[in-house]
Order: sequence, then structure tokens, then C-alpha cells
Amino acid sequence: MNKEGHVLNAALLGLGLGVFLSVDPEGLAALASAPTSEAALDQARATAVSVVELTVPVTLGALFPDVDTAFGKHRKTLHNLPVLGLFVAFPFVFGNLQFVWIGIATHYLLDVLGSKRGIALYYPFSRQEYGFPTGVATSSKWANPLTVAITAFELIALGAVHFLVVPLDAGVTQAIQTAATLGL
Repeated sequence: MNKEGHVLNAALLGLGLGVFLSVDPEGLAALASAPTSEAALDQARATAVSVVELTVPVTLGALFPDVDTAFGKHRKTLHNLPVLGLFVAFPFVFGNLQFVWIGIATHYLLDVLGSKRGIALYYPFSRQEYGFPTGVATSSKWANPLTVAITAFELIALGAVHFLVVPLDAGVTQAIQTAATLGL
């Protein structure tokens, strides 16, 4: 995918995740049973704040892997599982940047599923690039529609994790406890 596709993906993810993370199912039930303009306005504010809070780190993560165009080997140096692992672990150590990894992971997914070339997932241990046969050229008229389709899939998967497994905004302790309970 090209930078436009990664920004489109990040913006849509920030919007979708912002809505997911601002939704309190019990609060929505109360709002539905006794709607007030003040309660609706509070929910709208919470959603707007959540969207902004998530869009910035997800976009930074979505653009980060392409920094390797300035040094190293593009789609190798920063497009691999060791780099993703560092960003998944970062919040456990430092307590911030918890949503940057989502941008990086979805960047990888777009490059694997959406482009013809793929990425070197195991670099520096292997230079082999992995891609999916359905990818398109970055200049293709199908690049943005494919990006939107992949993003919809990502939002469905992230929503399922958030609502059915562990909230994406859960603290580190809660995430570890949930993973242990599930045997992960």
C-alpha cells in the first residue's frame, strides 16, 4: 500500500476504535431507555475525545514502518515481527503508546494483503517477503477500495477482541490476567 492508503486505514481505524472504546453497553442501554439531550451530548463528547485520542497514536504507528524508506531496506528494516514485538511490549514497560502497535500491525496487514510485494516478516533472520496473491499495485485504482475492505475486516476483528475477549483499553494487569485465564 502507499502512504495515502496507510493514512486512510489509520483514520478509519481511529474513528472505529474511538467509537468502540467510548461505548459503554450499560450506559447505552440507560440512554436508550431514558434519552436526554444532556446524556446524548455527554456520549457524543466522550466519543469525539476517544476518536482523537486513538487516531493520533494509530496514525503514528501506521506511518512508522515506512520510515525505513529513508534508511535500510524498505519493507524489511521496519516491516517485521521483531519491530512489532517491541511496540507491543513498550506499554508493558513504559505505560504509554498502547495503541501505536495497532497502527503498525495494520500497516503490516495492508502491505501483506493489499500489495503485490508483501513484507519480510522475519527480517533480519530471513529476507523472504510474504504477500497474499490478491494484492494490487500501489498505483492501482483498486488500492483505496481494497484498503477500506481490509480496514473493515480489521475493525470487525478488533471489535470482537474488545467486546468478547479483553477490552483494548484494559490496563496491562487486566490484559495479562485475561490472557492467563484464556490459557494464552
